[in-house]
Amino acid sequence: MTEDTINFKGAVEAIVFASGEAIERARLMEALDCTPERLDTVLQELRQEYDDRGSAVQLLLLGSKVQFATRPEYAPAVRNVLDLKRNQPLSSAAFEVLAIIAYNQPVTRSFVEQIRGVDCGGVINTLCQRNLIEECGRLDLPGRPLIYCTTADFLKCFCMSTLAELPEVTDVSAAAEALKDVGSVPPEGGIEGQLSIL
Repeated sequence: MTEDTINFKGAVEAIVFASGEAIERARLMEALDCTPERLDTVLQELRQEYDDRGSAVQLLLLGSKVQFATRPEYAPAVRNVLDLKRNQPLSSAAFEVLAIIAYNQPVTRSFVEQIRGVDCGGVINTLCQRNLIEECGRLDLPGRPLIYCTTADFLKCFCMSTLAELPEVTDVSAAAEALKDVGSVPPEGGIEGQLSIL
């Protein structure tokens, strides 16, 4: 490995760590003046190095973003030391709404309510507050309804790099159960700390 490669890898590692939050790959490429291929190679190498040494820290590849985070098995210890608010589990209704949005995005609130048969405004607000979904535009229809999609935090919480990793399901209930089995959900107010805690 050349000194240039070592320095480049170190620069990527330092930037991702210092950002604290998920950082866009495009920003890294711009800052380091590199190709997508070179950045992807280094990110994969860094991820593998952290995995190989059994580090308590992992590099998350979240679609177009990357971030360092503590591994889920260390979350209780970190929360205990930092006195972080414990996770409030999502309700079954919230998991259903999240599943509908994840599997059909982008969608409107009325689309979600049509499937569930009940008002979902409060649940959608809760999911937005937890940064699991976000407003991603408006439909070009009368009233210009908001449309929602999942976020990078959604991918992180459910240990996925892309939405293509969503489990295959046949109905909303199965989708909600599949999400419950996959990952953990951050406390209200989002993920805190220099190293995000899953």
